[in-house]
Amino acid sequence: VGEDSAAFNLGTQSIVSWVYFTVILGVVLYVLDVAWIDNSTGFGKAFIDAVSSLSDSPEIVMLTLILIFATIHSGLACFRNMGEKLLGKRAYRVLFAGVSLPLAVSTVVYFINHRYDGVQLWQLQNAPGVHQLVWLSNFISFFFLYPSTFNLLEVAAVDKPKMHLWETGIMRITRHPQMVGQVIWCLAHTIWIGNSVALAASIGLIGHHLFGVWNGDRRLAMQHGEAFEVVKKRTSIIPFAAILDGRQKLPNDYYREFIRLPYLTITALTLGAYFLHPVMQAASFRLHW
Repeated sequence: VGEDSAAFNLGTQSIVSWVYFTVILGVVLYVLDVAWIDNSTGFGKAFIDAVSSLSDSPEIVMLTLILIFATIHSGLACFRNMGEKLLGKRAYRVLFAGVSLPLAVSTVVYFINHRYDGVQLWQLQNAPGVHQLVWLSNFISFFFLYPSTFNLLEVAAVDKPKMHLWETGIMRITRHPQMVGQVIWCLAHTIWIGNSVALAASIGLIGHHLFGVWNGDRRLAMQHGEAFEVVKKRTSIIPFAAILDGRQKLPNDYYREFIRLPYLTITALTLGAYFLHPVMQAASFRLHW
């Protein structure tokens, strides 16, 4: 009933489409830098300053930034059907990404710059095995990315965006992998940092993704009707629950659904992000957000 997630056939790819994608990505990053990130021309710092003026508490500011992002991001997702009818699928995807991306960047940068503010609740960084546990948890969390993010040509609106009903790969483990991955990421970072800012960020992010579970199922039911109900019956929100109670029957070659280029790409990017942590932190600090 559902689609095969993370499927990627190099032979069916269009070189022209990927050239368009590269050009669009370059233009988007340039506009994002000029209009939002660069403190001399963009509005990012003014936005952070405005939110920061609401409270002297970094925890409140962190939660406010997440609330603003979550409201707009999920709000636009809620009105996707209506918006696509009015603007078209590609135009609405551009609007969705164009509004969400700057807010996401601001939230991430503020978290990086203020992650050690607030009240220290515990200190486990030197405890035996904690670094290894946190590293492994973060590594695993990125494999729970929602499969639609594999369709980069749709994300960039090169191909017409669709609301997919995935059923293979990570979806056999949990119907809402992005929520599960976010929970794992938040728990790992909160354990490692151990302060009130990290806890506030985790509460906000997990709350947003729990809402996304309800909203995602609602939108899939509206879009796919009976087909979604079939997929819903043989998948679960809680990881492995449908497998353990027998509703999800794993094929003998289930592992092959993960030996695919998108998952190999995630592995490389996750390792790269880990080793580039100092670069990310330095870049965020230079913005003084």
